[in-house]
Formats: sequence, C-alpha cells, structure tokens
Amino acid sequence: MRSPADRVRRRARRGALVAALAAMAAAPAAGRAQGAGAPDTTTLPALESWIALDASPGREIGADAIIERAIPGWQRDALGNLVMRRGSGSPRRIVACAIDEPTFVVSELTADGYLRLHDPVGLPRNPLWAQFHEGQRIIVHTRRGGVPGVIGVRSVHLWRGRSPGDAPASIENLWVDVGARSRAEAQGMGIELLDPVTRDWPRWTYGDFVAGPGAADRTGCAAVAAAASAAPEHGETDYVISVQHSFRWAGLSAVVASLGGADTLVLAVALQTAPGPGGPPVSARTDTRPPFPALPGVEIGTTIELGVRSRYPNTLVESVEPGDAEQYDAAVARAAGIASRPPFVELDVPPERANEPRDSLAGAASLLRRLADTYGVSGDEGQVRDAVRAALPEWAAANAQVDTAGDIIVAVGPDRDTTVFVAHMDEVGFAVSRISPDGIVSLARRGGFLGSLWEGQTAIAHVDSGQSHVSVRGIFVPRDSAHTAQPRELTAWFGIDSAALAARGVTVGTTITSYKKAARFGALRFSARSLDDRTGCTAQLLAMRAINPATLTHKVIFAFSVREETGLFGAAAIAAALGTSVHRVHAIDTFVSADDPMESDRFADAPLGAGAVVRALDNSSATPPAEVDRVLALARAARIPIQVGTTNGGNDGSEFVRWGAVDVPIGWPLRYSHSPAEVIDLRDVLSLSRVIERLARASEPARRPTPPAAPKP
Repeated sequence: MRSPADRVRRRARRGALVAALAAMAAAPAAGRAQGAGAPDTTTLPALESWIALDASPGREIGADAIIERAIPGWQRDALGNLVMRRGSGSPRRIVACAIDEPTFVVSELTADGYLRLHDPVGLPRNPLWAQFHEGQRIIVHTRRGGVPGVIGVRSVHLWRGRSPGDAPASIENLWVDVGARSRAEAQGMGIELLDPVTRDWPRWTYGDFVAGPGAADRTGCAAVAAAASAAPEHGETDYVISVQHSFRWAGLSAVVASLGGADTLVLAVALQTAPGPGGPPVSARTDTRPPFPALPGVEIGTTIELGVRSRYPNTLVESVEPGDAEQYDAAVARAAGIASRPPFVELDVPPERANEPRDSLAGAASLLRRLADTYGVSGDEGQVRDAVRAALPEWAAANAQVDTAGDIIVAVGPDRDTTVFVAHMDEVGFAVSRISPDGIVSLARRGGFLGSLWEGQTAIAHVDSGQSHVSVRGIFVPRDSAHTAQPRELTAWFGIDSAALAARGVTVGTTITSYKKAARFGALRFSARSLDDRTGCTAQLLAMRAINPATLTHKVIFAFSVREETGLFGAAAIAAALGTSVHRVHAIDTFVSADDPMESDRFADAPLGAGAVVRALDNSSATPPAEVDRVLALARAARIPIQVGTTNGGNDGSEFVRWGAVDVPIGWPLRYSHSPAEVIDLRDVLSLSRVIERLARASEPARRPTPPAAPKP
C-alpha cells in the first residue's frame, strides 16, 4: 500500500507530465520537435504504410505479423495485443494505441452471387460513411487473401439522378459485386460470412499530407511503435498496440488487467477536433477514468489522451500533415518517459493483389486495362488518343489521321458504300472553374454522373506541360454533415494554396478526375472507371487487328471520337466532313444494362455474358427493324452471341443521321454506368469485336433507294 508521501509524489509527477504535454500541444505548428525545418523525409512513407494495414476488429493477426517483422521484441497475447516492456520500477506507464478500424462484414451471399453487408460496431462516424463506399472499389479480406470487388450503384442513365431530398445511402443500399454469378461461385473464391470488407484505398499523399481511412489513429500507432524502440529515462513503460478497441477497448482492458494497473495510461488516439487548419498540432485531454469498464482491484492513476491534428476526420480522406505527426511523435515519446523523438518505422505491407488468370480473355483484358487506366476527361483526350494510336495495327497506323477536332480517323477499302464505326475516347470528370486563395478549387462537371461518387475520394489534376503530362494529387472535399445524398457543389483541395497550384500549372480549365486502376473480377468480369467507352475502343481495335484490309469490298472508316460525353461534338465534326457519303454508321458504345438487383428489369434487361447488344432504340436514335435483323442474322450465322434491346443515353451515330446515314448502334452490357465501379463481362468484348469485324468485311451495306426521276415536261 502506498504511503501518503508516495501519493503526493505521484500526483506531482502526473501534474508535471500533464503540464509538459499541454505546453507541447500549445506549441505553434512551425515548431518541430527537433528544431524548425522540413519534416523528416521518411515520415510520409512510414505513415502511408501504417494506414495501409488491414486490421479489422477480431482479425488483426495479419497486421500483428507485419509489425512484429518490422519491429522485433513484441509479445503477442491470446487476443492479439502486442505488448513491449521497457525499463523497470516506478513510475509505471502504459502507452497504448488501437490498431483495429471498424469495417463492414459479409452478412449474406445471395443466390445470384452478390454480397450484403453489416456494420457490427456502429460507432459514430461521418453520416456519409456508407455513401463514401457506394460505387467504389472494395476488397473482401478472406482467409486466402484479398478478393477485389465493387459496391454497386444505380446507373445514372437508367435512374436520372436522385431527387434533392433523397437521404444519403445507408448500408441497406450497399450491394457488393465480386464478379460471381452464383452463391457457389462466390464461395469458390473463398468468401465466407463475416469476412471483412474495406475500401480498396491507394497509398495517397497530396501536398504536405498523407490521407486514408483512420489516418489519425494509425499515426498514433506509428508513434507508439516508434517510442517502443527506446527505454524510458526513469521507471517502466509498457507499450501496447491493442486490438478490438471498437468494442470498448476490450483488448487494452485485458492487457491492463494482466499488468495490474499503472500510474499513467496514455492513449494515442484520434481526438475530435475542428476541421481545417485551426487548432494545435497535438491535442491533450486528461480524464481520471480509462476508456473501458472498471476492473475491480486494478488501479489506473491518470488517463491521458493524445491526438494529432487531422483534416476531414472520420472520412476516407482523413488527412495528417507530417510536421504535425512529428510533433505528435515527440509528445507520445515524452509521455512514455523518453526525452528525444524516435523516428517513425516504415512497415512492409504487401498489396492485396489477386493472381489474374492467363486465359483466352487475357489479351483483351490487357488492352482494355491499358486504355481504361489512361485519363481523358471530355475535351482533354490527348493521352487516350496517344494510347489508341499506339495500339492500332500496322496497316491502320499508316492510314490514321487526326482531324481538327482531335478525332482519329482510319479509312480503308474501295470508295463506295461507306460504313463508319465510331467509338468515343473521352470520359466524365471535371474542369476547374475557380481557384480560391487557399487553394480550394471549384469544379464544373463534364458529363453526367452522381456527384456523391466523387465526394470524399482521391482527386487528380491533369496538367499538360509541353510534351509531358503532370499529375497533381489532391482530394475531393467531403461534407462535414449531410441530410441529402447529393452535394450541391463539389470542390477539390490539393494541400497547397493558389500560388503553389499556379506554379504547378493548375489553372481554370484544368481537368480533374480521381485515381483509377482496372482489375479483373473472378474468371470473367472486369471493372474500371471509363469502361464507357474504352471498351468500345478496345473492341474496335481488336476487330481492326483481325481484318485484312485488302479483302474489303467497300469503304470502311474506323473513327475514335472526342467530346461525346459533353455533346457528341467529335462525331458531329466527322459527320459534317463526310457529309452524305456515309450509308451506314455503327456507334460502338455502352448498352447500360439493368442486370443488377438495384435496377428494375422493365427495360434495358441485357445480361452480362450473353453477348454484344444491338442498341436498337435509345434517347437519340431508332434503328429500322430490317437493320436490326441484318445484324442479328450476320452474328448468328457466325455463331456470335448477340442480344437486342433499348436503353437510355445518346450515341455518336445519331449525328450522322442528319446527313442521311442509317444509325445501327452496337454495344455491350455494362453495370453501374458513369461510376468508378463500372463492370463488364470480358466475353462480351470479344463478342462485340467479332460483330464489328463481321459487319466490316462480310457484307455489303444496303444502298439508299434511288430517288424517283423528275417528270418529263
């Protein structure tokens, strides 16, 4: 039992520590722990690696192993807590962080291969947390490894935007598509009930910030692990990287119980601070009670919470500045009894990558990935144009021309009965409309889409500088609170002010998109943003590679158009240049399909995997029945899978109709149009390419009827 003098000395030490931490929290942001100057160059990559850890509540073992490999000396208990003891004697401190971050889990595998989700923790988070995942790439963490997927969203073409009063998406709206066609197929991928599901988040830095889910908490664990490399100057410090903090800090409670208490419990946690740059780099809060239920017979003298300043807390783009992180690191070290700031430790976190199959679809998938991963907002298609020209077969590359609008045109064959195939190269996105002095960028949309799919996600500004292309990273600014699903306006921030943006070439008119990376799902499916219309470009290129131009009996023009998403302007330029010479035009474009559980099958019901689709009726054109029959007959004669249907949207071919051409659009079924989660079946790409090839070389186009002769006088 402690004497009264011991208790007085303990209170004095506690008071001195609290005062020191309070002084550190009040220090100006420019004051580094080891003098003024730029942050340590190792800080950003180290913080990125900690944010990249997968540590779902109850399944932290993988993260534990990565930490143990990087920092030897941890002891792992039965629950998975990592504990390291340094020093001995009095005072005894416990310095702890929480490694787990709340995640969704698989709660159902449906008969048609979709996954439904549950949030078992339900901690208070941003009201848009579920919506930040809608229409985005995710990873299902199975015992075999990560399985890529997307969370679907209603196609903007079929569902013309939400009404202004619609509430944000909730977990009831989330359907996970992993490319499975049945429950058995999903199970064959290794997916089980209770598997965690997280956003597939890239390692993301922008300006002077690192961003990602749980960035502040993970900075706390990085600081605790760094401090664990040194012994305290006096007394004993027990470092704890705890598990299951989502359940009232259950893991830490178990460690404290086993240690029998401590004079001071220091928690490196995310503290709720005001958004934006205000507030001190480090926040300190004291409490006489620990964050878990009382443990009889276990005494904790003082509980101190330390938090690092962050922007956009409780969102996917939660952001921490390395300079702030270093001051925080010093504060945690000071609380642990260490005088100097130990450096952060970078972890070796392997990326979650599934082995893609090497099969008959691999060639098409490789070409499609190359095009889909290239950025080209409507009106800024230069990089895509270069990628398409590089993929042309030799005969086409020799004949390719670029018109004044920026379209690629390849003409081949005898000059009669001209048929045009046209696929567009552009994608939806934004252009900068205004730049505020603090660097916040206002955005104008290019194309039609749901703004909610960009809010709180990564952002990239695309700057052309002579012959090079420069990408400036940032984030789309999330709302702090929301009662409606759709934001009234969207803004982006790149971590720098307007002068720095101008120095990097970002001006009014600069195009903005978000990070993307295409991937195969399961055996047959493929997902990326801008599959509309990079899939059409891919199918057209594959068809051109299969054609021997010397065998063509009539003029065939393959065109790759610009500015389709903002008004069919590229196609209009081509149509005007060709005039009345075109007999038939095939727009090679998306058939937006209702083939998912969120859509009504009242129309646009074209299943993925059932082949190309004759888009016989949409909002811009109608195809004569005889022309539909002609395409179906040609495809069926060659045993090519083919469908026919009606969907919403317009197509490039409609611009040729005004000049007298017959428009026969052909596409492929696509889910979740104009979202980052677009999904197709690779078999449909091959089907479409074969239909294009057949139409180009196998049949003579129908001629226009000869006008009646003028009556004789």
